[in-house]
Amino acid sequence: MTDHNRNDAAESALKLGLAAGVVAYAAWGVMPVFFKELSGVSALEVLAHRIFWSVPFGAFILFLRKQWPEVFAAFTSKRVIAMLALSAVAISLNWLIYVWSVLNDRVLEASLGYYINPLMYVAAGVFIMGAKLRRAQIASVGLATAGVLVLTFGAGVFPFVSVSLAVLFTAYGYIRKTTNVGAMPGLFIEVVMLTPFALLYVLWLMNAGQAAFMSGAAGKDALLILAGPVTVIPLVCFALAARRLKLSTLGFLQYIAPTMQFLFGLYYGEPFTLYHGICFGLIWLALGVFSYDAVRKNKKPRVSQAV
Repeated sequence: MTDHNRNDAAESALKLGLAAGVVAYAAWGVMPVFFKELSGVSALEVLAHRIFWSVPFGAFILFLRKQWPEVFAAFTSKRVIAMLALSAVAISLNWLIYVWSVLNDRVLEASLGYYINPLMYVAAGVFIMGAKLRRAQIASVGLATAGVLVLTFGAGVFPFVSVSLAVLFTAYGYIRKTTNVGAMPGLFIEVVMLTPFALLYVLWLMNAGQAAFMSGAAGKDALLILAGPVTVIPLVCFALAARRLKLSTLGFLQYIAPTMQFLFGLYYGEPFTLYHGICFGLIWLALGVFSYDAVRKNKKPRVSQAV
């Protein structure tokens, strides 16, 4: 292959990665719109369908990407299966709290959780990995903490949704980072593990006459089935992007989702007080400092990390 062809291939890969990354984060950004259409359905039932319908759609994606050998290989490792069981618990709780927050008009609080998530990774690195923080990182974590405290004591409400989403997603990320399995095969195994519980819950609801699914509302039924693809597609796009983009580029793209969620929260008329403004302002300032430091460090030679 000539240098010209290599450059063209690299440019094509970069464009594909950028497009896939934008699609992934934009899809996560419009999640509130999708789940708002399921108002009247309990968050737990939505979660159950999100898990259950991810299995057939995930199997189809694995077939297209020829990743079934990775799934079978994962099942031969007790450690991988044990770690995926832990990550399944973390991500299912994350999904449940997120869906509950949307259905209960707390999208702003959910968006705050995903804004502070990168900073939560930094804090977790200190406590779990014993990492040393640079001054800019210390400042970022301090500003984010101040923002949460302002909202807690100023508005008199601890942002449970925000902190829970950030903690659970950080835990999920660290577990998956230390587990030798690909993004899609890992997700498939996670939802397969969770499916018996989801199916039993849906059957129990139907037997008790409390299920929204197949209760006569065809539109709701279709949306509950679509919860599977809505869960899987962004992750596939993210996996494509992660393999083709620098971590710094991916880091900037990740702010697309919480920003869109923030705007949707305002659109839906959720309360936005002075304390919310101060809190979000401090978080955005923290992310600005954090991102500047990351870009500056990225200019120096360093060992690349797997995503």
